[in-house]
Amino acid sequence: MAQRSNGYDGETRVPTEKKLQDLYDLIDGIEVAMFTTRRPDGHLVSRPMATQQRHDGLDLWFVTDIESHKLDELEFDPHVNLAYYRDRTKEWVSVSGVARISRDRDKIRELYEPEWRAWFGDQGGERDGGPEDPRIALVLVDVHSAVYMKQEKPMPVVLFDIARGIVTGQRPEVGEIREISEDEIERPAA
Repeated sequence: MAQRSNGYDGETRVPTEKKLQDLYDLIDGIEVAMFTTRRPDGHLVSRPMATQQRHDGLDLWFVTDIESHKLDELEFDPHVNLAYYRDRTKEWVSVSGVARISRDRDKIRELYEPEWRAWFGDQGGERDGGPEDPRIALVLVDVHSAVYMKQEKPMPVVLFDIARGIVTGQRPEVGEIREISEDEIERPAA
C-alpha cells in the first residue's frame, strides 16, 4: 500500500519542482508506457509505446505509423492516459493528457532514433524507416495531470515490509503517492 500525500511528505509540503523532477526521473527510467485511447465504439484500448526524448517541460512525445488505428482513435477522442510501471521498485505513473499528431519533419529529425527502422521496416525508396519516411508521425501528449508513486526506501526495506505484511496482515507502506495538477505543470512560453 502506498501513503497518499496530495503533495505532502509527512508534515512537510513537497515542492512542485521536486514532484516534477521525481516524475521526470520515473518516466525516463521506465521508458515504455501503456498508451490508452478510446475507440469510436467507446471501448478503451492500450498498447505499449516508447516515450521519446522529453522536450519543453512535461509534454511527452511518441512515434507512430500514420496508418495506425490509434490515429483514428485520437481523432475521435484526443484524451489519453499513459501508465508506467517499474516492477523492481513497484513505482508507477499515471498521466492524463490530450494527444496531438505532428508530421513536422524538423521535429521528427530532431527526435529520430535509428531503432525506429525496426518498427517501420524498409519498403524501398523513402519508406525506409529513416527520418524522411512519410509513414512516421509523432504523437505529442500535452500533460494535464499526473499521479505517481515514488518509493524512497531502500529495496531490502520495502521487501521486508511486504514480507511482514504477508505474515501480520498489515498493509506495507511501499511508497508515497503524489499528484501533480494542471496548475503545477509548466508550459513553455508561446
